[in-house]
Amino acid sequence: MKIDIESNILKHYLRNVYFITGTAYAGKSTMVRMLADRCGMIFCGENYHHYILPEGLLDPKIQPNLCYFDTMESWQAFVNRTPEEYEAWVSGGSRESTDIEIAELLRLSADGRKIIVDTNIPLPILHAISDYSRVAVMLSPCSMSVERFFDRSDEEKQFLLRQIEVAEDPAATMANFRACIARINSPEHYAEYANSGFFTILREDTEADTREETLAALMRHFGLEPSA
Repeated sequence: MKIDIESNILKHYLRNVYFITGTAYAGKSTMVRMLADRCGMIFCGENYHHYILPEGLLDPKIQPNLCYFDTMESWQAFVNRTPEEYEAWVSGGSRESTDIEIAELLRLSADGRKIIVDTNIPLPILHAISDYSRVAVMLSPCSMSVERFFDRSDEEKQFLLRQIEVAEDPAATMANFRACIARINSPEHYAEYANSGFFTILREDTEADTREETLAALMRHFGLEPSA
């Protein structure tokens, strides 16, 4: 049975939670870490809620997108899905993760400390459970996510690259996977963030080190002070 909690109740109990959302390569992960360190906040990094799930909690019938890796045919099937299928999976996973994320944030809120979150909670839900002063959107050019997806050295992306390289047609598989990434970082999705009504920071210069400048802007927006 699904149990709904009214948004005003959630907003009250999540009043010490600060959310950063937006597009890939906008600097969200870096800012969440820096804010946590500089302001003494509880750190909730990208996909933090996935790492605390008890084994067997998820149900493929209820959370099919979060259970995809347990039910998929193979990694080759993963990297060769159509852009439409990939987009539906990402969107569905975001919705399914929202329940887990809110539950975990409610648990962490009992600590009484401020919490900073790198979140994928859908924008309409953020409007319902939080306020303008508690949410920031970070944006980067749409093309960046496609061009630089495999530039990062993290194991997850390098594993996917190896799967693409051993595909029957690596070039076609790479083109298809880049189309998948482009689909979820499309101008339409970008516009949803840009027009969300939340405070927004656009990363235009990808070469200059603007971390301190961006951090200062976020601290002003959130009304945060450095911890002693």
